[in-house]
Amino acid sequence: MSEVQVNMRASSLPVAATFALVLTPLLYVRGWFRLRRCSPNRVPLRSLSAFITGFFLVWVAAASPLAQLDHLSLSLHMVKHLLLMTLAAPLILVGAPALPLLHGLSGRFIQSRWFLRNRTIRWIAFVLAHPLFCWTAATAVVIGWHLPVAFQLAMRSSWMHSVEDVCFLLAGLLFWRPLIIAKPVSSLTKSPRWSMALYLFLATLPCDVLSAFLTFCNRLVYPCYLFTARPFSLSPLQDQECAGALMWVWVTFAYLIPAVVITMQILSPAEAHWQELTQPAWPRLAVQLQDGSESEVL
Repeated sequence: MSEVQVNMRASSLPVAATFALVLTPLLYVRGWFRLRRCSPNRVPLRSLSAFITGFFLVWVAAASPLAQLDHLSLSLHMVKHLLLMTLAAPLILVGAPALPLLHGLSGRFIQSRWFLRNRTIRWIAFVLAHPLFCWTAATAVVIGWHLPVAFQLAMRSSWMHSVEDVCFLLAGLLFWRPLIIAKPVSSLTKSPRWSMALYLFLATLPCDVLSAFLTFCNRLVYPCYLFTARPFSLSPLQDQECAGALMWVWVTFAYLIPAVVITMQILSPAEAHWQELTQPAWPRLAVQLQDGSESEVL
C-alpha cells in the first residue's frame, strides 16, 4: 500500500469542517423558520430545499465514502471538484442564504447590523460581487489546484486536502454569484445582460484547455496514482484520460446551457425581455427557487 493511501485512509474530516457542515444548515433552518413566522412568502420552501440539497452535495463530496475513494482514481477526484463547483455551490446560492443565516444567529447580532455600516466589510463585499473578480478567482482555483505540485501536496496531507475542497466550494460560490444573486453592491458592478452569457462562455475555455491536456498529453501528470488500486480496471493513464473527458463534457453542459438560456431570453420579444431584465441573470428555474432573495446583501 502506498504512502498516499495510508495517509488518506487514516485521515478523517477535520473537526472544523464537520462542525461547519452540521452548524450551517441548522442555522439556516432556524433562520428560515423565524422568517416564515414574520413573512411566510419571504423565503419559500423551495429555497430551503435548494440550500439543504446543496449542503448534502458538499457532504457527498467532502465526507461521504466518495471522498475517501478519490485517492484511488483521478476520475473520482474530478467528480468531487465538479460536484462542489457546479452543483453544490449554485444550489446553496439559490437557497438565498444570507437572510436565513443572519436570522439564525442571535437577535442582538441582527439588530446591531454593524457589518452593514462597516466600510471595510462593504468594500470587501463590493470586490467579491464584481464579475471580473469572481471569474478570475474561480479560474485561478481550478488551474492552481490542478498543478502537479499543489495536487501532490493535497494528496499527501489530509489537512491540505480539506483546504482544496473548501477552495473549490468557495470558488463555485464566487463564480455563480453574479448570475444567481442579481442585486449588485454598487452600480459599478452592473453589467449588460449579454455579458453574463459571455461570462459563462469564457469560463469554459480554461477548463477546456486543462481537460484537453489531461486527455491528450499521453503521460501521467500525477504520479501519486501510479501505484494505487484500480477500482474501474483502468490503467492510471486511462483513468487520467477519463477524468479529462469527464471535466470537458460536464463543464460544457454546466456552463453553456445557462449561457444558451440567457441568450434566448435576450433574443425574446420586447415584453418578455423587459420582464427578464428585472430578474436575476440565472435561468427561470433558479429565479423561481429564489423568490424573496432580492434583499440579500452578500
